[in-house]
Amino acid sequence: MAKKDSLAGNRETLRATLRTYKLWHQYSPQMLPSLVAHGAVSGVAPYVTIYFSAQLLNELAGGRDPRRLAVLAALTVLLTAVLGALTAVLSRWQNACQKEILYTMQKMETDKLLSMDFQAADDPGTHQRLTYLAENCNWNGHGLPSPLYHGENLVKPLFGAASAVALTVTLFTRQVPPSAGAWTLLNAPLLTLGALAVLLGITFLAPWCQNKCNQFFVRITQQARDANRSFTFCFGSVPAPERAADVRMYSQEKLVNHYWENKTFLPGGPLARCAKGPMGLWTGAALAISGVFTGLSYAFVCLKAWAGAFSVGSVAQYVAAITALSENINQLMTTWGELRTNAVILRETFAFFDTPNPMYQGSLTTEKRSDRQYEIEFRDVSFRYPGTEAWALRHVNMKFQVGSRLAVVGENGSGKTTFIKLLCRLYDPTKGEILLNGIDIRKYDYRDYLALFSVVFQDFQLLSFPLGQNVAASLRYHSGRAASCLGLAGFGERLSSLPQGLETPLCQEFDEAGVQVSGGEAQKIALARALYKDAPFVVLDEPTAALDPVAEMEVYQNFDRIVGDKTSVYISHRLSSCKFCDRIAVFDHGRIVQLGSHSTLVDAPGKYQDLWQAQAQYYAQQGTPLPS
Repeated sequence: MAKKDSLAGNRETLRATLRTYKLWHQYSPQMLPSLVAHGAVSGVAPYVTIYFSAQLLNELAGGRDPRRLAVLAALTVLLTAVLGALTAVLSRWQNACQKEILYTMQKMETDKLLSMDFQAADDPGTHQRLTYLAENCNWNGHGLPSPLYHGENLVKPLFGAASAVALTVTLFTRQVPPSAGAWTLLNAPLLTLGALAVLLGITFLAPWCQNKCNQFFVRITQQARDANRSFTFCFGSVPAPERAADVRMYSQEKLVNHYWENKTFLPGGPLARCAKGPMGLWTGAALAISGVFTGLSYAFVCLKAWAGAFSVGSVAQYVAAITALSENINQLMTTWGELRTNAVILRETFAFFDTPNPMYQGSLTTEKRSDRQYEIEFRDVSFRYPGTEAWALRHVNMKFQVGSRLAVVGENGSGKTTFIKLLCRLYDPTKGEILLNGIDIRKYDYRDYLALFSVVFQDFQLLSFPLGQNVAASLRYHSGRAASCLGLAGFGERLSSLPQGLETPLCQEFDEAGVQVSGGEAQKIALARALYKDAPFVVLDEPTAALDPVAEMEVYQNFDRIVGDKTSVYISHRLSSCKFCDRIAVFDHGRIVQLGSHSTLVDAPGKYQDLWQAQAQYYAQQGTPLPS
């Protein structure tokens, strides 16, 4: 496997660059056509002027035909004007397209994240890769943007080199006349091929030196990325409003400045030392070789002109074309070196985009039962999170049917939320199986299965979109139904006071007319969203953790009344809030240690009784009454 601090091979670079262009074309179809069109016209345009200028000089030095001079002058002016105007138009088109680069790249990353299984999206490694992508983008636009930024430096030199070759071919085919005497030696095929070989060799030698420089550039990329991480945090995160109070109360500015003063980019830092040292030496060698090439090209052209092979106008044409050919080849090879450097970074980029969805995608459709008769069974289910050795759940066995009320209780870290994540198939069991009406849930279509559940998580999130869209989780929604669900959730009075009703934006991130809702109001909106989905299974995963026991009890009882004949699963660390449930599953260290009703469990020695007594004592000390 290639080292991260070495240049990528040519084959890897080609594959990575082509894949990047394909991805950009998928998201922004005009991006590549604008780049190619502008590069092609920009590459060819100078040679039109070179060619016609040479023809004008030849005519002035030769026949001096007024009509031919007028035609050549008119063509030169006309074509220069047309190509200049076309270049300007294409440049604006390209610039307009490239303004979308950062937006489009963010869209690519977001689309990939949203398409991932929860297990993959929740993996810390996924977010590390996203951070890596952002850091490299900040570091000279590396990663996905780089082939676009360098695209014109590929297209323009390609067309420029082709045009230069077309104008240079006759330099090697035109013969010195016999009257030149000893100078006819310049017609010797071996001498001509030798001169061509030397010139091309020197032309490719300069870019080779530049690529040596790029190898050192790759080696310092990690340092630059680390420095960017510090700058990003200091510039973006530290001044954020949520940190403002802490920074001032604890005088954290000195601590921040310590990390701010990263010496990587400073004059005496490693980047500067590398630039002055090996990178500078190799770049200097490349420039020196280019200078030698220019001198040799002048000498060869002048010798053939002196011998009478062509006139003064052609001298100007050949010198300009050969010099331009060298510059174009140099640009191509330098750009290819940059792309080889970037291909190293694209390894991690495509590792993110190639993140697999590990969850098996079944094909069975879930039954759309009018009687909503569903049965869920956990059969010897054990689970541990990817990359960990500790078991979050061990040997869980349980059945529950539609219409039942299940409470899941236990201390923090006992496995309650993990149980819900498995139930909703955000994760699959490590061992055992979960059955829906006797069939392994992995055999069902993934989206079909998810449609069976409405969940309000403890850390539920609302979007800064209109209220109605938040409730329906859709652009289009039934206004009467949305309003009814909000009313049932206790948000009806607040809804009537909103200036735009259901079209009122939440928060002000996108719209200054947006409203800020309190934590309790946000909770009611989340409950309304669960009601609007009208799924046969409804789960509340401690969304009321910030409330006192009495308030939490009221929310749970009211919501239980609203959901009617649906299966309800309530998760709480407060045992008193779930007294109304048919059954209570008590979790401890990833196992169900007790299962029964409140009246049965509270009088039986065990974990439930211990927790009940401990909580009762705590609330008594706090002066908070337990719900009866």
